[in-house]
Formats: sequence, C-alpha cells, structure tokens
Amino acid sequence: MNNFWQEFKEPAFSLAPMEDVTDTVFREIVMGMAAPGKLHMVFTEFTSVEGMNHPVGRERVSERLIVNDSERALLKKLNIKIVAQIWGRDPEIYHNIAKYITENYDFDGIDINMGCPVKKVFKIGACSALIGEPERAKEIILATKEATHLPVSVKTRTGIKEHITENWIANLLEVDPAAIILHGRTQRMQSEGDANWNEIAKAVQLKNGLKPHIPIHGNGDVFSYKQGLERIKQTGVNGVMVGRGIFQNPWFFNPEKEEISMEDRIAKLLDHTRLFEQTWSPDKNFNILKRFYKIYLNSFPGAAKMRADLMEVKSYEDVYQYFNS
Repeated sequence: MNNFWQEFKEPAFSLAPMEDVTDTVFREIVMGMAAPGKLHMVFTEFTSVEGMNHPVGRERVSERLIVNDSERALLKKLNIKIVAQIWGRDPEIYHNIAKYITENYDFDGIDINMGCPVKKVFKIGACSALIGEPERAKEIILATKEATHLPVSVKTRTGIKEHITENWIANLLEVDPAAIILHGRTQRMQSEGDANWNEIAKAVQLKNGLKPHIPIHGNGDVFSYKQGLERIKQTGVNGVMVGRGIFQNPWFFNPEKEEISMEDRIAKLLDHTRLFEQTWSPDKNFNILKRFYKIYLNSFPGAAKMRADLMEVKSYEDVYQYFNS
C-alpha cells in the first residue's frame, strides 16, 4: 500500500470536500492559483456508496468522481494527491464500492465521511450519526480497508450533542485508519459557533500516546494560510484542511499574493465559468456557478453591484457579454 499520508514532509494543507463546490472544475481553479508546495491534497464531493451501488443511481452519482484531463495533468505537475470521499452506513456496500472505485478510477486514497452534520443525512444514520454507533463505524472502516490497497482515512467531528473527542478518537484508532481529519465541532453545532481547536489538540495528544504514526489533520475556521500554520504549532496536528476559508479567499494557497486586483478576480471568474461550461453543460444547472461569483467579486469598488448584476444572469453567454460590454 502506498500510504501518501506518511510522506508529507512539511505541514500538509488540503481543500475540504464540499457539496456542490469541490467538483473537478473548482479543484482545478484552486490548484491553478496555489503556490508550489502549499496545497497537498484535494477531495471529491461526498459520494454515496448506496447510490454508486445502484445500477440506475450509479450514473448520476458517479459524476462526483469525474476528474477532467486538465485537472489530472495539474495534479501530476504539482504533485497534489486526490482522494475520493464516500459516505453511507452499510459496511458491505462500502466494501463493494471501495473495490469498484479502486478498480475503475485513479485516486490516491479513499476517505470515509463520518462528519457531515446535515439533518437528512444524520436521520438515516450516516456520516456524523456514526459517532453514536462506534462498532458500526469500525466495521465500515475495516470493510473499506479490506477492499482496497489505497490508504483509507476518516473525516469526522468531536461528537454529536457534546464533545466526546477522546472516546471517539480512541475508538477509531483501534482500526488503524491511514489518517483522521477532525473538525472541531459537534454535529449539533453544524457550522455555528467557533471550531474548538482545544478538542483537536486533545485528539493529537491521545493518538501520540496510542498510535503516534497515524496523522491527525485539523479542520474548522481556518481563514488564512498563516492562521493554519499557527493552528499546527498550537495543537501539534500534522496538517490542516480548509473548507469555508476558500470562499473568503480563493487564493488561500498562495499566501504571498496579498493584493488581488479587480482584473485578476474577473479573469478567474471567467476561467471558472468557461471550464464549468465545457465540463458540465448542459447536465448541471448553470445557477450553481452563482455561488462562486460571490467569492471572486469582492474587495474592490463596484464589486457589490457586479455581484448583484450577476445574480440576475440566466446563461453562460450573459456572463461573457456582461464583462465584454
């Protein structure tokens, strides 16, 4: 098994898996803006093992695992790892799908989502609900590991209603995941309140005593590269995963670039639109793009008006014309 998690020399930074956000297009755009050596890993959107296991569902769900040729070339060039993130609740189906992904795709690792707090997912006993079913959680990890030679990591939270960090992390460590990515919030907190990095530090201390070779990466409220480095120093995590921080600054992984001009921002927005159109038109809804426009159009005079105008556009053509007029 080639366990890339063990190979990072410096603090490792990754872009978090996010629903309707981290498709092949956005990953490529973010990587294209990153400074060499500042971004180490990207993740797919959450992919349902139940959906992948269904002959009809598979076609739709497997869109989440698409990697464009241009993204693949960039991954290679920058030596960035790409990990498929999966979710569900049935160990046997995890086994089938981990095997299927390993045989049919070219990912560097598989990550199990035990962290998504969304209520409808929680209700069916998947993702963060598994924190309340430690035995099933371990079965899922073992079943997935058995089906693949790829490293299997787990992304999770500190508890459901309250932090139970030490008990929960000790439970996961028993089955030797390749890495644990810990978001410093409970399920109940969703994305409210502050991420608790003291809980993440507790997890690091615990694993240093039990399984020091297993890396722990922290996640939650990291809004600049510098702040990520501070978190690493403060807690001893092996790396940091960035989620919403990328919305505040898509140039997150290029910390030297502090001033981003209006021209740069608009150019990136247009690159993103063109690549999205080439990749997804007509299958994906054009309006998905609008959530990205907000992240490019800020910090310059007139940005608010541009954002408002673009919320009204109806097509790719409208966007190109708006900036050409």
